[in-house]
Amino acid sequence: MEVEKDPGADMEALVRRLRLHQAAPSAYDPSPAVTPSVAGGSGELFRPRRAAVLVCLFRGAAGELRVILTKRAATLSTHSGEVALPGGKTEEGDADDAATALRESLEEIGLDPALVTVVASLDHFLSKHLLVVVPVVGILSDIQAFKPILNVAEVDEIFDVPLEMFLKDENRTSEEREKMGQTFTVHYFTCEKENQKYLIWGLTARILIHAASVVYERPPDFPERRVQFNLAKYHNEYSSVPLGSIPARQ
Repeated sequence: MEVEKDPGADMEALVRRLRLHQAAPSAYDPSPAVTPSVAGGSGELFRPRRAAVLVCLFRGAAGELRVILTKRAATLSTHSGEVALPGGKTEEGDADDAATALRESLEEIGLDPALVTVVASLDHFLSKHLLVVVPVVGILSDIQAFKPILNVAEVDEIFDVPLEMFLKDENRTSEEREKMGQTFTVHYFTCEKENQKYLIWGLTARILIHAASVVYERPPDFPERRVQFNLAKYHNEYSSVPLGSIPARQ
């Protein structure tokens, strides 16, 4: 019986393959050409705010692919103490989603962009605060060169886990929720590292399931139940949503 080779065994081949990856067209990035305003209609076209997160992969001691995660600072006003990928909102001056993800990673954990090879952008996700989140996959070829410097105002801890765990039905629970009239699955993954227990769930878990599926070229061992939510077309249809201060993570 042939043993399946981990993608981390040949990082150069992985980089070449991921550079060919094409994300699905975003359902959350309307343009006037696609959704034009009608005369006497509903007003200004709704354009959700955008963010990017870095799915930073490196090869572990056993040759397996691992991904860098953070635990958000307990003092933050939103999502305090939760596990997240490095990243945040797009700012003026960011050239693209990769620039956003790399800038935020430098600010949060001191990851030098020069150490990261950006290889792909993945499907877009919608946070519960109507923020479009773009996962950017980067390869950290020399983990020893990375000397974390945590921004203590934003991050309490940094750790890493095997990427493949997000395809396995181990240490996973789930529940069904409803949003915008659609039912979807919320996944919860638990892991323990150096006597610390972590819970990875919600948007972060959804992104990592998708990233692992792309990298390992197979679906998860459990029903994923992804949905695309139908955003309203115009701003005044969101009159009750506080769009001015949207956090970057679910």
